[in-house]
Amino acid sequence: ELMASLRCRLQSLWEERELVLQESRQCAELGEGLEATVRDLCKPNEFERYTMFIGDLEKVVSLLLCLSSRLARVQNALSRMDGSTDDEEKHSLRERHRLLSGQREDAKDLKENLDRRERVVSAILAKYLTEQQLQDYQHFVQVKTSLLIEQKDLEEQIKLFEEQLETLEQSLP
Repeated sequence: ELMASLRCRLQSLWEERELVLQESRQCAELGEGLEATVRDLCKPNEFERYTMFIGDLEKVVSLLLCLSSRLARVQNALSRMDGSTDDEEKHSLRERHRLLSGQREDAKDLKENLDRRERVVSAILAKYLTEQQLQDYQHFVQVKTSLLIEQKDLEEQIKLFEEQLETLEQSLP
């Protein structure tokens, strides 16, 4: 029954992931349209600022999500340590925790810098775009970010359920 339940939940997650991927494709189409509009209306250096910001948005958000996920896994491993955990493993986990925490702080600094750049890009676009186009741009940035987060969350859940199912299958005769 537990295996059937896990398989059912996995199926639901796979379907949800497909919907998110479909939304991501629609968001990408909106982004392409916005990019063409910005290319037509802005000066080349302003357009370059826009494209660099949009490219970096995905990279920085993905980096933050990845580091947070890895840090959570290390924290979980640290919380499961007990008296039987050898000193080398404890030291290794603590060191990984320290490194990942530092990397996540650096990524947060990158995100703050990206937020400042977003305000600059918005100010540039406000000179050229209509109110509706500007709202479309802001919507695009918000949706792109939320879809990245949702996609990463779904991937993590799928991975967890697949690991649980595999462990359960291996434990049965």
